[in-house]
Amino acid sequence: MSSVNIAIVGLGFGAEFIPIYQRHPNANMAAICQRTRASLDEVGEKFGIEKRYESYDDLLKDPDIDAVHINTPIPNHAEQSIAALKAGKHVACTVPMATTVEECREIVELTASTGLKYMMMETVVYAREFLYMKELYDKGELGKLQFLKASHQQDMDGWPDYWPGLPPMHYATHCVGPVLGIGRDQAEYVSCFPSGTIREELHQHYNSPYAVETCHIKFANSDLSALVYRSLFDVARQYRESFEVYGSKKAVEWPLIEGEPLIVHTAKKPEPEIPEAVQCPDYGHLLPDEIAPFTQGGVYGGDEGEEHLSFTQGAGHGGSHPHLAHQFVQMLLSGEDAYPNAVQSANITCTGILAHESAQKGGELVRLPDFSIA
Repeated sequence: MSSVNIAIVGLGFGAEFIPIYQRHPNANMAAICQRTRASLDEVGEKFGIEKRYESYDDLLKDPDIDAVHINTPIPNHAEQSIAALKAGKHVACTVPMATTVEECREIVELTASTGLKYMMMETVVYAREFLYMKELYDKGELGKLQFLKASHQQDMDGWPDYWPGLPPMHYATHCVGPVLGIGRDQAEYVSCFPSGTIREELHQHYNSPYAVETCHIKFANSDLSALVYRSLFDVARQYRESFEVYGSKKAVEWPLIEGEPLIVHTAKKPEPEIPEAVQCPDYGHLLPDEIAPFTQGGVYGGDEGEEHLSFTQGAGHGGSHPHLAHQFVQMLLSGEDAYPNAVQSANITCTGILAHESAQKGGELVRLPDFSIA
């Protein structure tokens, strides 16, 4: 196989990826799927895609489609991933993998039994800031990892359907992903505490009143732990997906205000010289030339500047979109798993799901399932 036929499912945020696949030297943007015909045709005409499906089931019956990239609402992720794997299609799916531990396990078991590939498209672990810290770690410049911290704070008022009142940790992959991803670790158990209260009309949707959830994660087979925290409603904060890493030689801290430089702390320097502001480099050089420019901005609107809200509010997702698409394509061509694979995606997703369970139990320790033996 020298090229992969990919179908994109869901054309809101999902349309961001269409030009990337179109220009990738080893991908063919073969089809798109959207329930609303008018939206389907609008996007199809805009990008010149002839094969258009209103029915996801019909798309899965198409023998020419090798893989689906799912960008639908969170409640649909698991059922659509499972259906695709059962239909013989490889799967890329936007976060989170699923909404229950059982659904995560079923996806892992299907990949094991079919040999098909699954990748959760977590933006933060391919954002330039994360790639910078990962490069420092891989080169040994951070030294021994001692502690990790991450946050994802966002104001979700005005978002549709299933968002109102969503428990913070039910969508925690943006902060769990980087703390586990830098060393390719697995979470063993969690303890999570709730704090504050969102307004009463939001409680009914998920029977969850919590404004903030703060979770400690104990890593498996490691002396490391991490702290992550999330808020979605009634907390005053600019959108922030942060990741901080503390090593024995260097530490890197995320800026408090979006757009400011990272701060790198170097051990054993004179005290005033320990911190240094560092403008994070771009990592487009890791990509094929055809898609490298997509690290620098949104792609959906092209010259028109149209971009999906999750992209603009999320500070461009750190230039991660072309990296995600490239990793997925390379995984299918090489047969070697990209990060995060099904097992890793399940561990990341269930860390958040079970953190909320811990919060409901007053911080009680909750252990993660061992998906590696599924």
